[in-house]
Amino acid sequence: MSGGRAPQPWQPLPKGEVTGTDWSLPSSIEGADPYLAWAEADRFEGYRLGEGPAAQPRWLPIIIELHPGFGIQDLLQASDVKWLQVPKAYLLLPGLRFCTARARKGFFKAMRKRSDLAGIVRRYELGLPVEEHTGPLTNPALPGDTVPPCPDRVGGKVIGIIDGGLAMANAAFLKADGEPRVRYFWRQDEFDGPHGPGMGRHLRSRLDPKRAGPTPPVMGYGHELTAADIRAAMDRFTRNSSVDEDDLYDYLQCWDLKHPVNHGTVVASLVAGPWRATARMSSAAHTPDMTPTHDEASRAPLIAVQLDWSNVIDTSGGAMNVSVLDALLFILNRVTADARLVVNISWGTLAGPHDGTSVLEAAIDHLIALCTPERLQVFIPAGNGYQDRTHVNRTLLPGGNAAELHWHIQPDDRTQSFLELWLGDPDLPEEALQDIRIEVTLPGGQVLGPMTVGNAGCWPSTTAPQLALVFPRKTALGRHGTCALLALCPTASLHPEDRLAPAGVWQVKVHNGGLNPVVLDAYVERDDVAQGTYTGARQSAMLDRFYDTSGNIDSFIDHPDNPTPIRRSGVFNSIGTGQRSVSVGGIRFASSAFDPAARYSPRLPDPDASRLPQRDGVKKVPDELAVSDESTALWGVLGAGSRSGSSVRMYGTSCAAPQIARERL
Repeated sequence: MSGGRAPQPWQPLPKGEVTGTDWSLPSSIEGADPYLAWAEADRFEGYRLGEGPAAQPRWLPIIIELHPGFGIQDLLQASDVKWLQVPKAYLLLPGLRFCTARARKGFFKAMRKRSDLAGIVRRYELGLPVEEHTGPLTNPALPGDTVPPCPDRVGGKVIGIIDGGLAMANAAFLKADGEPRVRYFWRQDEFDGPHGPGMGRHLRSRLDPKRAGPTPPVMGYGHELTAADIRAAMDRFTRNSSVDEDDLYDYLQCWDLKHPVNHGTVVASLVAGPWRATARMSSAAHTPDMTPTHDEASRAPLIAVQLDWSNVIDTSGGAMNVSVLDALLFILNRVTADARLVVNISWGTLAGPHDGTSVLEAAIDHLIALCTPERLQVFIPAGNGYQDRTHVNRTLLPGGNAAELHWHIQPDDRTQSFLELWLGDPDLPEEALQDIRIEVTLPGGQVLGPMTVGNAGCWPSTTAPQLALVFPRKTALGRHGTCALLALCPTASLHPEDRLAPAGVWQVKVHNGGLNPVVLDAYVERDDVAQGTYTGARQSAMLDRFYDTSGNIDSFIDHPDNPTPIRRSGVFNSIGTGQRSVSVGGIRFASSAFDPAARYSPRLPDPDASRLPQRDGVKKVPDELAVSDESTALWGVLGAGSRSGSSVRMYGTSCAAPQIARERL
């Protein structure tokens, strides 16, 4: 396949301008976030909004895990607010070992030079370093501070919603007397929209706090509305006893609610709206029931967090770590100590360790343990990528044939693409990875030299890379084994000066020259388009001649006797594999006798469970199942549209998770 070309060498990664880290040193990548190394090598080109310039951050949003025995006050005492700023929300829970922060170059220098700080911080990951996120926090936590008071905390049974595009004045979320059930609404974005390729926004204007609400003191960024604020705005635009929702959302600067369909509004209606999803469905044995339900979820107070829209356009998967953890802490800071809180997070990605050890999953588990499961329950969809060919599983035998992965990168992809190669588990000797090497062949046949563990490089040059491979011995992305990250530039751009990677089939060979068998799980990161948006993303996928794409009735699940390394089993939402959160898969309401599962959802039980060996702790089946399709022919369920009285159909396990959350309230 190389056509006789001599392998070209990898070029060293550059010294980061933001962190000051010399990524060409092998020690720099050990235990680090490889996405941060790539972002600095790429000069944050992947964090561009609309047609504006690439991000040039001075502050980086990060998520931090502390070593056992240390807390947030220890971190504050060992750091300086000039280069590390933590929201005050993280002072709420004694014993909390996870937080987010805004970090400047001084933090990364201190992590390299000061053993006291490095002895407190176990690991950290990059968040969303786009322009809108790169400023300092307002009134960050200082040593000895306490959490700011909230005079009107919400008690009893409470529903938390973390999503995007929530129409808080929709009749589905109002009380019988017309008062808002949304007690607190925090939007994390700080700039007016819309965002994304083709939007033509070169100048961004900040949101008006008189309209969008003030910055919540516990978070230090974003804008917060209370139920009283929402009611006052509704009264302002009430004419002839009817709220003009178009003018209302224009006034509140909720530009995303101009769309008739919004993911967060549909999800919120399924967990807390006036109808249960299955009530309005029909089958041979069921007649639709349009009578509103009166369960507790339809009356419960709501606390909603609207994730920054930048989460939609990020394809590294790391964007939501900071956003989701901040959202959880905001909600916890707005409820009483004895409130019974159910939180739905219908969001997710595809890559990651899939064993519950990512920083965000570990943080969610830690929060549930601190609060107790009786007080906090978190529900997460199992994912929609079951048929997307984004997962390869293969055992690398000593002296055996290399695993050959054929990764198809699509043309006209305006976003970056990522492939994570996970190797090893807790029972495997660390030295077993010493003789693993990775070779990359570009479309067209150009071969790059083999990369061994403990090294990293980019190509074709340090100053203008099209791709990078980071292969540490230990990674911040998980606690078991390691992860090699292959990162690619987009294949198309509206900017002639942008660096592009070639489209086509990339070959990735993984060799095991050691004495121990090593299990490989390769995950392609999610790179698709969220409903109601356009980002220019095109999902990449794996190719293999044995993979069944016939569309026959039995071709939508894995068969143990099929030799293809591409396995549907193992495709799972990468934030849904924790030990204490509840993952939810999708099924059909009117199911066929052959297969009740939604085709895009992970299965329960696992049809490929006999495939051995597997990496330790990898989760492949959901904890619960709920209806996400009406039938084989009619996908999706009905939920609320952006305007009161409208209904829209949406499919996916994002629709299944809120139904289980509703039942558990």
